Amino acid sequence: MGGRRFVALGPLPTESGVVLPDVKVAYECWGTPRTGPDGSISNAVLVLHALTGDSHVVGPAGPAHPSPGWWGGVVGDGLALDTRRWFVVAPNVLGGCQGTTGPGSPAPDGRAWGSRFPHVTVRDQVAVEAALADRLGVRRWALVAGGSMGGMRALEWAVGRPDRVAALTVLASTAAATGDQIAWCAPQIAAVTADPAWQGGDYYDRPGPGPVDGLGVARRIAHVTYRSRWEMDTRFGRDPQPGEDPGTGGRYAVESYLEHQAGKLAGRFDAGSYVTLTRSMNSHDVGRGRGGTAAALATVTARTTVVAVDSDRLYPPEQQQHVVDHVPGARLVLVRSRYGHDGFLVETAAVSAALSQTLAEVAAPEDGARCGA
Repeated sequence: MGGRRFVALGPLPTESGVVLPDVKVAYECWGTPRTGPDGSISNAVLVLHALTGDSHVVGPAGPAHPSPGWWGGVVGDGLALDTRRWFVVAPNVLGGCQGTTGPGSPAPDGRAWGSRFPHVTVRDQVAVEAALADRLGVRRWALVAGGSMGGMRALEWAVGRPDRVAALTVLASTAAATGDQIAWCAPQIAAVTADPAWQGGDYYDRPGPGPVDGLGVARRIAHVTYRSRWEMDTRFGRDPQPGEDPGTGGRYAVESYLEHQAGKLAGRFDAGSYVTLTRSMNSHDVGRGRGGTAAALATVTARTTVVAVDSDRLYPPEQQQHVVDHVPGARLVLVRSRYGHDGFLVETAAVSAALSQTLAEVAAPEDGARCGA
């Protein structure tokens, strides 16, 4: 379990028409929940992870957490999301593989959902997060913050539930998945589903590690979009992998780097969740059924900061500018980074400054008990 906590939420009707009968959500929390005059938690901050992230925002790797916290320089005592002041909650997303119901979870018949797991949208995922907030006693988040896929959910929160979001920070994300982004996702999904070990999505109860080769190929494709051309050219260039000769079939250093990234992900993430969540990201469109993105964004009432990374080639800055152009009073923060889309994870000083600015006018009361106390 590690630092995870679990809440059983009961049945969830999804937008696809399938009812998930017994949804469980995993989350982690840090800091002190404090109650306001209405009895609800008044200083809660919701942090939403990206595609292959999870609820482990802060803390070391260990038996229950295959990788260290992904925003350790941002959340903690004295940091931008100061846990001496804010009660920080990070759930694992619906469809994931780190404790929240997903394709690897048991269905009512005791077998893994596998291919029977329904298509879930970003709106379904936010519905689960809203149900968790209800259970925790959070009627209104002081801040909802997320990057990439997490930014999609953060925007959906602010558009679909404006009364529950006081402040909003969206990092390296978009109001709707574009054709280019869906196109990048297509070969990733195909790589996983073409792996013979995929077994139509029903590999969970079969021997072997599952479609890790296909997942590794998907990660190679994705990772190129996460990092910048500058990094690939400057860090690796045409250098051979030490001890190998590309002229006789050996690898270039950049190939070895991508292979390493593929192996890391295959060792900690489920291929079924990867496909499910990638399809969820493709579904993202805050304007669907709301008159288009401009009309939907105009309904946001939260104090909004949108963070763009200047070298992001997956979610380029003009997409964040579109959000700022249509959310009343929103401001854009442009982060200078050589690391592409992953700059929202790497450039902690600039990201922390943006979060601090967003929270500068949000008040939090002073009494309460530590998370988990």
